[in-house]
Amino acid sequence: MRNYLHVDLTTGLIEEKIIDPALARDFIGGSGLTARLLYDLIDQNTDPLGPDNPLLFMTGPLVGTSMPSAGRCTISALSPLTGFWGESNTGGFIGPELRFAGYDGMLITGRSEKPCWISVINGEVKLHDANKLWGQDTYQTQETIRKILAEPKARIACIGAAGEQLVKMAAVINDHGRAAGRTGMGAVMGSKNLKAIAFRGSGKAPLNDPEAFKETVTAILESLKEDISVQAMRMAGTAGYVDMALMFGDMPTRYYQQGEWEEGSNLSGVLMAEKHLTRNTACYRCPIVCGRETQTVKYKVDAVDGPEYETIASFGSLLMIDDLESVIYAGHLCNIHGLDTISTGSTIALACELFDKGILTKEQTGGLDIKYGDVEMAHRLIELTAHREGFGDLLAEGSAALAARFDVPEMSATVRNLEIPMHDSRAFSGMAPIYALSPRGACHMQGDIYLVDTGQGPPGELGIHPGDRFDNSEDKGRTAARVQAWRSIYNALTVCQFMNPGASQLLAGLNAATGWDYSLEELMKAGKRIFTLKRMLNIKLGSTQADDRLPDFMLTSLKDGGSLGFVPELEPLLAGAYKEHGWDPDTGIPKQETLAEFGLEFTTKQ
Repeated sequence: MRNYLHVDLTTGLIEEKIIDPALARDFIGGSGLTARLLYDLIDQNTDPLGPDNPLLFMTGPLVGTSMPSAGRCTISALSPLTGFWGESNTGGFIGPELRFAGYDGMLITGRSEKPCWISVINGEVKLHDANKLWGQDTYQTQETIRKILAEPKARIACIGAAGEQLVKMAAVINDHGRAAGRTGMGAVMGSKNLKAIAFRGSGKAPLNDPEAFKETVTAILESLKEDISVQAMRMAGTAGYVDMALMFGDMPTRYYQQGEWEEGSNLSGVLMAEKHLTRNTACYRCPIVCGRETQTVKYKVDAVDGPEYETIASFGSLLMIDDLESVIYAGHLCNIHGLDTISTGSTIALACELFDKGILTKEQTGGLDIKYGDVEMAHRLIELTAHREGFGDLLAEGSAALAARFDVPEMSATVRNLEIPMHDSRAFSGMAPIYALSPRGACHMQGDIYLVDTGQGPPGELGIHPGDRFDNSEDKGRTAARVQAWRSIYNALTVCQFMNPGASQLLAGLNAATGWDYSLEELMKAGKRIFTLKRMLNIKLGSTQADDRLPDFMLTSLKDGGSLGFVPELEPLLAGAYKEHGWDPDTGIPKQETLAEFGLEFTTKQ
């Protein structure tokens, strides 16, 4: 990690910034290094949709190398949806192309007076007028820019209608339908009048010891050939988890109110592969090839990116819709308009629940009946939300705002104002502290202990072992915290979390790429350092221990399904997680000795 590009859209300033090597080693890259670089630039006075909110694209030291599944990119800023740390992550080819173009990252500040887009081609940076692009959907935008540049292989990150309208769950879309979906980074781009960024380069990602790196990559590729979870992912994608999720009670139904739903099997990834799959797609140098390209005859769309499991659950079981083709189309609408499928589906599901209980009426929805199972209404609400039209203007603010508007904040399935993903912590107790402590709000990518407890997660050499999915002990909380630390490393490298070759092999690759001399113990310490830094950043932004919680209704047992009668007990689970992270058990604030050990004393001097 050597440099990043800084573009000030207010002044037109374009400059290269050198990354401090000590910071690079301590925080590695991705969201780790991003959190450190942005820590001094945001506080409670920063307007998330103002020109002073810095938006940072960041790769990691393995991105663009031959390391399998290392093609990701982090996009971060102060979140307009949550008011806290905003972090999103996308696959495809955008991260590698950014490095090939000459930079490890790109910082965007200020606000352009008129709509603009940026090209970064082999180190040459230009600002362009985007008036003719404004209003185009994300697929049109990518195609138009490639034609303008005469670069058919240029990789473009862009926003659609949702980003332009400052919808707080707006995504950044790249590589056709890949999405940096969570926390509203698309709205931050829109607030800067920035429609898109195009990258193209002929450079190479640097390696300190190419031979040692090649040996490690060869060994990892061999190990992946024998990995059953990789084979399953290739066959059915993330949607292959649907049947297992239904069995465990992990796939939320009727806005987390129902434990069992027989019709959910109609959303199976196997069924999608049989009836709708046109081809598998892969991110940069990924042997897993979990991406899906599907088609829908009913809606006359020949090429749809996805849907992934999260989208299937968000617009399927959560809304009581079992028509897979309609769910595929809902995901497509979110892609072209640039919407996070998790937050959008969850917010629409909350509207269904409010309407069902009589809290929300036709008078407040502009005459719309908003009911579970109504496919056409779901599609209509996606359109209204993306364009902030009618009732969609309120939906565009997200679930927490919708619930607060009708004086029922406890009905919002959010943590730190971010919608909970499609894994129910009543099915896997360890997800409760994962959600409660996730720095960007509820997030399964900050700790996938549901995969650990089904034998598919990080390796046991880190003290992370499969356990009882209904365990409410402090030990389970400590395990969850170790998973958070390890996935913080993944989000810093930044590597896809479906690629789990073993910690020692990943460590060898990192050291060979960078010339660092990390041990496994030091690497885990770096994960905790990154996670604790984000904790301190959220504290700086006003978060308190009171935010370490789940909605009360999600701590009430369900009457049927795979989690029948069980609820996670947050007190012991959080106690264990606090201990593992080195945070004060009474306040949840990192202890002074922990901050000193991690070199984070600067966070107490604000």
